[in-house]
Amino acid sequence: MKKRNIIYLILALTLISAIVYRIIKNKENGGGQQAGGKSGGKNGARMPATKVSGMVVAYSEFTDQLSVIGTVEANEQIDIRAEIAGLVKGIHFQEGTTVSKGQLLIKINDTELQAQLKQALSKEKLAAETETRAKQLLKKEAISQEEYEVAFAELTSLKAQTELIRAQLSKTAIRAPFSGKIGLRAISVGEYVTPSTNIAKLTNANPVKISFSIPEKYANQVKKNTKISFSAAGTQKKYEASVFAVEPSVETSTRTLQLKALASNANGELLPGTFAKINLTLESFKNAILIPTQSIIPVLKGKKVFVTENGMAKEVMVETGSRTDKNVLILSGLKPGDTVLTSGMMSLKAESPVKVSIVK
Repeated sequence: MKKRNIIYLILALTLISAIVYRIIKNKENGGGQQAGGKSGGKNGARMPATKVSGMVVAYSEFTDQLSVIGTVEANEQIDIRAEIAGLVKGIHFQEGTTVSKGQLLIKINDTELQAQLKQALSKEKLAAETETRAKQLLKKEAISQEEYEVAFAELTSLKAQTELIRAQLSKTAIRAPFSGKIGLRAISVGEYVTPSTNIAKLTNANPVKISFSIPEKYANQVKKNTKISFSAAGTQKKYEASVFAVEPSVETSTRTLQLKALASNANGELLPGTFAKINLTLESFKNAILIPTQSIIPVLKGKKVFVTENGMAKEVMVETGSRTDKNVLILSGLKPGDTVLTSGMMSLKAESPVKVSIVK
């Protein structure tokens, strides 16, 4: 019995020694953690630094540009129509050709009007002779002033009727109101046309007008004679234009301002009705701060970036401006010399240790 008690005592002392040893080691590990700084690892081990990429902020030159979509418009464009109804007697143009201002395009049958003109001229001649005789008789006091005025009024009325018929006759000859290219005709000789009949389209496309809108916040930055560059649909060629007209008010439904620019089109490459991709230079910055787009992290109260400070990641709220394909203009929040993280930000938290590889 005494031997068994001794064995139990030895086992108890061994267990107590193991417990005391573990307590001492835990205290030593805790002391090492305090001496080594903050830790987020298991059993108090220090969290390893995350490898990330970064760039050192520096000033650079930046030109703020606005890209919008517009439309190429003809300088002048109309649908040719007749002013009076009648049969088409002749077509004096070829489709798709250039015509000059005043050139005869369509002739409408005027036989009836010509007959009316001859009749009116005959009556006018007779009334003129009557008025002349009445004037002579008035001088001799053979007739009264009232009788002469009746003859004179008749002559005046017939002259007005003659002029009216001549005006109607002039409408039977449809002429080009301006020089340009005429399109496809929709009528044939012998067809009866009315003022609602569309004959063809006449277009003057040199120069062309570029119609576009900009957001209202840029309204004060674009003035008359502002230069723009643009490319038309189907081509990468760059064209130049100058703003010549600005709408005096903002469109309330879209909050945009309408503008028009004028561009040369001597070779006819720009077709009215096509889309135009427009670039406007708004403002130039000599001391601009640009960072990669992927560095920006949207948050509830705005936008933030991560910078490094003493080997740790630090969150900084920033205000951004214009964007390019790769970079964002920073208006506030950063200064030259700051190191902005450009990769691995989504897995970081504030005060996380980082190892930064600088990318230039």
